[in-house]
Amino acid sequence: MTRSELIEQLSLSRPQLTLKDIELTVSTIVDGISHALVSGGRVEIRGFGSFSLNHHPPRKGRNPKSGAIVMIPAKYVPHFRAGKELRERVDVN
Repeated sequence: MTRSELIEQLSLSRPQLTLKDIELTVSTIVDGISHALVSGGRVEIRGFGSFSLNHHPPRKGRNPKSGAIVMIPAKYVPHFRAGKELRERVDVN
């Protein structure tokens, strides 16, 4: 589901809200999560999951074309871990 599909779905389920209000709400939530991660924090939404950063240390890699060894710098990557309630709701057999 894309951001625009999420906004459309929310507007259908909540007709009392304007499309502009829904867009602002979705943008505020996404920006808040992004800002917390950029600040080095962690975001936990009970029943849904948590967003955090994983650190990947520097390592040696290979250029697939030339085979030369290349140093890959350290970096942080966003990580999402689903909460128990979300895992149970998704695991419907």
